[in-house]
Amino acid sequence: MTAIRVGIGGWTFEPWRDNFYPARWPAKRELEYASRHVTAIEVNGTFYSLMKPDNFARWHDETPEDFRFSLKATRYATNRRVLAEAGESIERFIGSGLERLEAKLGPVLWQFAPTKKFEPDDFEAFLALLPPDVRGRPLRHVLEVRHASFMTPEFLALARKYRMAVVITDSPVHPSFADLTTDFVYLRLVRAESHRPTGYAPEVLDAWAACAQAWARGDEPAGVPRIAPGPAPRAGEREVYMFMINGAKERAPSAAMGVIERLGGR
Repeated sequence: MTAIRVGIGGWTFEPWRDNFYPARWPAKRELEYASRHVTAIEVNGTFYSLMKPDNFARWHDETPEDFRFSLKATRYATNRRVLAEAGESIERFIGSGLERLEAKLGPVLWQFAPTKKFEPDDFEAFLALLPPDVRGRPLRHVLEVRHASFMTPEFLALARKYRMAVVITDSPVHPSFADLTTDFVYLRLVRAESHRPTGYAPEVLDAWAACAQAWARGDEPAGVPRIAPGPAPRAGEREVYMFMINGAKERAPSAAMGVIERLGGR
């Protein structure tokens, strides 16, 4: 499980208070509880507003040593017409105290609007703005592109040039492909169904767990969609992040724990 982390989006969600958290569990201890049942959390709040360094330090202190946080980067950097002009917003976000998470700082997710089309020169200018570290702590960046124009080998070449991951999703409406571009893998699964106690059918959770294990070994699973068939960047082992992030969100914790169970537990 060291190389595979499975989690949810955030830890504050009202419906989880009757199907995930124990009855009358204190809201101020929800992160404590969630971080003992999943192995990573993707923080969505950082997309909407800057956090303070003390927030990151507190999250660090409330979670287990092997836990990881993925942070969704500020929308003020990605939701703009000219991405090359995002430098100030990127610097403000990166400088907001991320390093206070210390070793628990996982990838930084840069999510682009579904209407944002692939413009190679502007997109590369944006990638060049993303720093490789924050106060000496290495950063790993993930790109979530949601317009069909990104489904081209030219985009993959840029992601590989800058050693950035690209989100793998099971979305029925956004681009869904699994071409690897760096030495770690990042999944955002969005098709949980409310009528299923674990969000996904057991065989689907089996399949995602098997995919995660193949990627973690440095292999590639068969049957996943690709833009450009061919060898992925070589890797002896890969760290894999898998988040149950949308769909029937009330089922996300159960889906994540279902995958964790299939991988042998925490």
